[in-house]
Amino acid sequence: MGVFTFVCKSKDGVWSAKQYNGDIEASADSTYDLERKLVKEVLSRDSSGAVQSYFSLVSPTSGVFEVKIGGGSFVASGGGAVAAAISGIAAASEAPAAEAKKEEKNEESDDEEIGGFFDDMFG
Repeated sequence: MGVFTFVCKSKDGVWSAKQYNGDIEASADSTYDLERKLVKEVLSRDSSGAVQSYFSLVSPTSGVFEVKIGGGSFVASGGGAVAAAISGIAAASEAPAAEAKKEEKNEESDDEEIGGFFDDMFG
């Protein structure tokens, strides 16, 4: 039984994937085509059982794809690698969003927001 985890990213309309702990890489114009290529590549290396696959978007331009060969519970065997890959991608994709929110907040004071709220409620 083998579990293959891939970090997927999209840039300029092309999706690419790199194995989390390994040397398998692929790219395609859609996530569907990318998944098919990765499954085919995994099967060329390990065809010892049934195939299960799972793709999850982390952001509009990144995701995690996992292929499991063999039996057993999908979540129990590969969940740790997927969680580690997702947390790494999520941290990288959230950093710009956090900076944007910070800039927005600086434009309008919290005191103005709270004061206006209470004025409307009790004034």
